[in-house]
Amino acid sequence: MSKTQSTETDTASAQKPDPVSTKLRDAPKASPKKIGNLKLLMSYAMRYPRQIIFAGIALLFAAMGTLAIPRQLQKIVDDGFAALGQDGGSIAPFFQYLLMIVVVLAIATAFRFYFVSWLGERVVADIRLAVQQNLLRMSPGYFEENRPSEIASRMTADTAIVEQIVGTTVSVALRNVVVGIGGVIYLFYIAPQLTLYLLIGIPVIIIPITIIGRKLQNVSRTSQDRVADVGSNIVETLGAMKIVQAFGQEGREYDRFSLAVENTFATAKRRIMLRSILTMVIIAMIFGAITFIMWQGAVDVVEGRMSGGDIAAFIFTGVLVAGSFGALTEVYGDLLRAAGASERLNELLSAQPDIAPPTQPIALPQPPRGQLTFQNVGFSYPTRPDTQAITGFNLTVTPGENIAIVGPSGAGKSTIFQLAQRFYDPQSGSIRIDGVALPSADPADIRGRMAYVPQDTVLFAASARDNLRYGNWAASDEEIWEAADAANAGDFIRELPNGLDSYLGEAGTRLSGGQRQRISIARALLRNAPILLLDEATSALDAESEKLVQDAFDRLMENRTTLVIAHRLATIRGADRIIVMDEGKIVQTGTHDSLITEDGLYARLANLQFNGDGRAH
Repeated sequence: MSKTQSTETDTASAQKPDPVSTKLRDAPKASPKKIGNLKLLMSYAMRYPRQIIFAGIALLFAAMGTLAIPRQLQKIVDDGFAALGQDGGSIAPFFQYLLMIVVVLAIATAFRFYFVSWLGERVVADIRLAVQQNLLRMSPGYFEENRPSEIASRMTADTAIVEQIVGTTVSVALRNVVVGIGGVIYLFYIAPQLTLYLLIGIPVIIIPITIIGRKLQNVSRTSQDRVADVGSNIVETLGAMKIVQAFGQEGREYDRFSLAVENTFATAKRRIMLRSILTMVIIAMIFGAITFIMWQGAVDVVEGRMSGGDIAAFIFTGVLVAGSFGALTEVYGDLLRAAGASERLNELLSAQPDIAPPTQPIALPQPPRGQLTFQNVGFSYPTRPDTQAITGFNLTVTPGENIAIVGPSGAGKSTIFQLAQRFYDPQSGSIRIDGVALPSADPADIRGRMAYVPQDTVLFAASARDNLRYGNWAASDEEIWEAADAANAGDFIRELPNGLDSYLGEAGTRLSGGQRQRISIARALLRNAPILLLDEATSALDAESEKLVQDAFDRLMENRTTLVIAHRLATIRGADRIIVMDEGKIVQTGTHDSLITEDGLYARLANLQFNGDGRAH
């Protein structure tokens, strides 16, 4: 085994992707024998016919200007120099006309560049918007099976390839086609026999293009996948930099990144080698044919069958034709890369959400009551189909009731919330909100009746105002301040440099954990929904912050149906009912006082958290 092969094998084995995270790249692929995947790009480009027409006109003028140069060169050699030997004759008009051709060529090229570049950027923008719009329809399960970092790579790296193709390569290809075909026609006009010799080699040229091109498309797609691996590694490592440094794993992360980079390089080498071979073969054939034809042309000039201007124009045009067809070989390689990028983007565009509104959704009753019912629900996550997260779950939450859900980690508590919001559908049983089965209603209506405060607060890299009104984007500043004060967040927001307009940093990093949690609570208050879901929202707070947050929760829960997941049992002693879960099942139900007297899981959990006097320690 060669050194290169060994390196590729080692890196490939070290970089074996998670089978779950590679669902996108393992999807059925289009035939590598065709570049039909480019029809996606064409469909977006055809939305702008005016720009295409303008670009086409400019391209045609540029190509005609290019072909007019050898024609004028022929006149200069045959007629211009002859005019010098006549009385009052001048060669200046011939060069003035050539200068006019150059000016037209320059202006036409500038217009072509503008319109095709505009078209490329517009197509990329439209594709990114369409992909994002479709991704926003996907359920959370989709992003468990497909890495967000790889999706981000497709929306950046792949769209950059698309922009290059639409904004540059296609234009260059069309220009070379026009110049090549027009040049061949002009060559036939000058010397039909020599041109015939030139065209004999074209079928021979097409064969290696087809054979090598097929392999090149597969390698190009693999190369783009490897680039996505590098991007995923960067995002993951930089996002966890504190953990990396805290555990002294900088060296390991560098080694892991090095493997991804080397794997990318190894794949890129195969792609470069194929393109190099393709270019070498085509150019050797074309320019070899040109050389022999020029040789024969020189003989024809000597024997008087062609003029000096004819051979000069033939050589100049032959070089243009050879250059055009030679450039097309590189363009073909770029088109194959674009076909791979287009295919990857099309997979994102064609993905269908598992959770979607029904054709005729049933409207939820008005006014909302806030009732939730789980009937014999069974559920397994798509990524873990053999493991039951919820089994035989039955629960009815009456309007205004305060339900606490407790249990060890992995008991299925958070799964209940995700099912209630219809991020997933259970494999068995049914879930209803105000008497309507969730699959029969619009998911947006279902989620509109719920306010959610997660354990790990999610804030956006935006102002305090925008983070707060995420719960109700139409909220006025007065309503925002009212919610902030009710969540015990008003005081620290007023102390921020710009108040509500203060930038909170990436994921709210400029705030403490307790402050972020209170922003999250204020956001839920602004939602003003009849059902409130609280997921271990105080588990990571200090005592002072927990007191402020708990006070805010008390206000938030007023006149609402509330489901609370809690590890700290002291925070849920006043719940109307406590549901104790273990291994996806309800094992106990009751109040704190009744459950504490039973010899069950709740009593054991309470014994771990409380002293004998009942106070939390």
